[in-house]
Amino acid sequence: MKGIILAGGKATRLRPLTLVTSKQLLPVYNQPMIYYPLQTLLKAGIKEILIIIAPDYAGHFLHLLGSGKEFGAKFTYEIQEQPKGLADAFIIGKDFIDDDDVAMILGDNIFSDDLSEEINTFQSGGRVFAIKVPDPERYGVVKFDQGNKAELIVEKPKEKIGDHAVTGLYVYDKRVCGFAKELRPSERGEIEITDINNKYLELGELDVRKVPGKWFDAGTFDSLLEASNFIAEREKGKTKR
Repeated sequence: MKGIILAGGKATRLRPLTLVTSKQLLPVYNQPMIYYPLQTLLKAGIKEILIIIAPDYAGHFLHLLGSGKEFGAKFTYEIQEQPKGLADAFIIGKDFIDDDDVAMILGDNIFSDDLSEEINTFQSGGRVFAIKVPDPERYGVVKFDQGNKAELIVEKPKEKIGDHAVTGLYVYDKRVCGFAKELRPSERGEIEITDINNKYLELGELDVRKVPGKWFDAGTFDSLLEASNFIAEREKGKTKR
C-alpha cells in the first residue's frame, strides 16, 4: 500500500497565520502539524508517500521533510496548483499509485487512535472512518440504517441526517483513480471525495468504521488550539509515568 498526504489549499480560515507558511506546517504543541498524519501512515508500515502541496510554500515542506530518509521512508512531492477538491489527489497521484492500494490522509487531520490495524487489514473496495461530532454540517455525514450499516454519505447536509462525520483518512483500491477521473465538479466547483465514497457504497464495497477516540480537523483557530492542548496533556501524561 502507498500513502498520500494532501497538504494543499490556501487555508484562508487561519489567516494571518497562513500568510507566512502553510497550514500544515503550523505547530501543534511540539511538532509541525503534518507530522501527525505522517505518523499515522508510518505506523501502518507505509513507506512510499506522496505529499501533495500548494506552490506557495513548497520549499518549506522540502526543507522540513526532505527525501523521507530520516523517517525511514521515501517521499515524492507533487504541486496542486489550485484546490480542486479532495478527490483531485487521486488524479494528481495516478502514476504514483499505479496498481497499488492507497491510504490518503489530510495534512491537518490528527487522530488519537492508532489506526494501523484498520489500514493493514484492508483488502479491497474502500474504507473510511467516521466519528461523532457536534457540528456534522461542516463535513461529509454518514447516514446509518437501523442495522448500523452505512446507507448514504452527504457532503455538508442542509438537513440533519446523522451526527457521524467522515474523517480525513481514506483507504481505497486502485480503482479510485478511475472513479476520480469520472467525477464532475459539485456546486462548490470541486470534485468531492464524498462522491467517491458513495460510488463504493453503491457497489456494496465501502466499509465505514467508527473511530472511538479523538479526532481533530485542525483547520480553524479553535480546533488548532484544541488539538495543541490535547497533545500537550498527552505528552505531559507520558513524562509523569
